[in-house]
Amino acid sequence: MAKKHQSLAQNKNLGHFLALAFFIFLGYSLYIAASNMNYVWKWNSIPDYFMYTETTTLEAPTDGKLIHENGVYYIQKVDEKVILKSLDSDYKFEYALGEDVYEGDYIASKKETKTGPVLNGLWITLKISFFAAILTFFVGIVVALMKLSSYQFFKDIATVYITVIRGTPLLVQIFLFYFIVANIFELERFVAGVLALGIFFGAYMAEILRGAIQSIDKGQLEAASSLGISNFQAMRYIILPQAFKRALPTLVGEMIALVKDSSLVSVISITDLTKVGKEIVANTFSPFETWIVIALVYLTITSTLSYIGHRIEKNMAASGGMN
Repeated sequence: MAKKHQSLAQNKNLGHFLALAFFIFLGYSLYIAASNMNYVWKWNSIPDYFMYTETTTLEAPTDGKLIHENGVYYIQKVDEKVILKSLDSDYKFEYALGEDVYEGDYIASKKETKTGPVLNGLWITLKISFFAAILTFFVGIVVALMKLSSYQFFKDIATVYITVIRGTPLLVQIFLFYFIVANIFELERFVAGVLALGIFFGAYMAEILRGAIQSIDKGQLEAASSLGISNFQAMRYIILPQAFKRALPTLVGEMIALVKDSSLVSVISITDLTKVGKEIVANTFSPFETWIVIALVYLTITSTLSYIGHRIEKNMAASGGMN
C-alpha cells in the first residue's frame, strides 16, 4: 500500500516549531508593551507571597540584669525577679547573661519562616474544592438515579432541580446560600460556599452520569436480573463503574471547572486564592504581578488535574476499560 504523502503544512515537527515561534513572539510583544507602561514592576516581592521570614523581638520589661537560672530567663531587679515567660531557645540574645539591660531594650530576637498569603489561599481553595467535589459526586449520582427512576415523583424532583440550578448563575446561587440558607441554619461561610458549589455542579454531574448510564447496553441489566442480582446491586457493581469510565473525560472537565469557579466564593469573604489576590493588590498596589501569579497557581492546579485524568484515561484505554 502506497504511503500517503504528507504536505509541509501537516509536518508535526514544523508545526511544533511554528507554534513555539508564535508564543515567543507573543510573549516578547507583551513584554515590550509592558515595559513601555508607566508602571513599577515588583517581581522581587513575589517570593514573599509564598514564604517569608518574620523577625520577632523581645523588649526588656524593666531595668535590671539578664539572668538565666534553672532553665528560666529573668531580669533581676534590686528587690524582685521579672520572669521572661515568652522567651524560648529559639531566641538569639542581643545581650550577654549578667549584663545590665534597660526597659525597652531589644534583648532577644528570633526568625521564623511562615507561609505567605498565596499558600494560605491555595490551601483554602484546595479544601473548598475537595469538599465541594465530594458533594458534587454524591448529588450527581443520587439525582441521576432519580432521573432514571420509574417513579414519576423522583423524576419530577430531579428535573426541577436540574432545570433551576442549571438555569441560574452560580454567583447568584452563592449569594442565596450565604444570605438565606446560611443565616437560617447558622452555617459558616465556608460551608455555604461548599454547598453552593456542590449543589451547582451536582446538577451538571447528574446529567453527565445519566447520559453515561443510558449509554450502557440494557441487556447487561436484564442479564444481571436473570442471574438473581437485584437492580441495586447491578447498578452498583455493573452499570455505574462502566458509566464512570465512559464519562471520565467529562468528569475531569467538571472538576477543573469546579476549581476555577471556586474563585467566586471570594465574594462572600472566604479567603481563597482570588480573595488573597485582591488583598495583596490592595496592600501593595501591584495588580499585574499579583494576578499573573494567581493565574499561574490556578493553571498549575487545573493542569495537574488534567494530567491525572489523561493518565487514568490512557491506562483504561490500554487495558480495554474505556468500552
